[in-house]
Amino acid sequence: MILRTPRIPRVLTVAGSDSGGGAGIQADLKTMLALGVHGMSVLTAVTAQNSLGVQGAWDLPVEAVRAQYRAVVDDIGLQAVKTGMLSSAALVEAVAELLAGTGAPVVVDPVGVSKHGDPLLAAEALDSVRSKLLPTATVATPNLDEVAQLTGVQVEDEDGMRRAADAILEFGPRWALIKGGHFPGDALDLLSDGTEEHWLRSPRLDNRHTHGTGCTLASAMASGLAKGLAVPEAVRAAKEYVTGAIAAGFALGAGIGPVDHGWRLR
Repeated sequence: MILRTPRIPRVLTVAGSDSGGGAGIQADLKTMLALGVHGMSVLTAVTAQNSLGVQGAWDLPVEAVRAQYRAVVDDIGLQAVKTGMLSSAALVEAVAELLAGTGAPVVVDPVGVSKHGDPLLAAEALDSVRSKLLPTATVATPNLDEVAQLTGVQVEDEDGMRRAADAILEFGPRWALIKGGHFPGDALDLLSDGTEEHWLRSPRLDNRHTHGTGCTLASAMASGLAKGLAVPEAVRAAKEYVTGAIAAGFALGAGIGPVDHGWRLR
């Protein structure tokens, strides 16, 4: 008797490489493995990066990004997509065009700067993110700096988070997750579709080793969506996972270490 293994949900990350292994493609694939989905990748850029910051970044040609995407989607297929570092207008527009024809849930992490403050998105690409990429998103996941970069809204309190969500939703995503991790007090996020509001709180953890938090959260959300969870459930499950990963974050190198993607396995 042959027992057939149930098909594992497939998730595609379209993002840059972090040579230090804490964020980017590397964090995405570790998260997907930890959460029981099959991770696949489209590399958009290569960075020379460690715990101290980004020493260099090089975009891949648009045709290489398109070829990777088509190779995966046309043969293997997918149940969800997550986007990360798309540093140029040309890359943003090419990826947005590909996503528009995919028909699967899309989590857009509009990466603007690294954990160390290094810019990862060209200023001239912002209009393309607003007009091309965000409309493809099932969920957009900006942090407060990215909200300001994209909308001009400066968030200082919970009402500001509501204004930020409304401003992001005007660009076309179905849901906006405003990440308030830079606030003092509890780590507070707001998920909104303009009608429903879901506030997600978790204790502030005394651990500075948080490199890769945004990539990890977005990848965890995409993994939940690939498994068939509704958006609010996928976001809550992702928040729980990333909170545990932050708690287990560890020193690596001389600077800011990564979250621990394998914390549930240890």
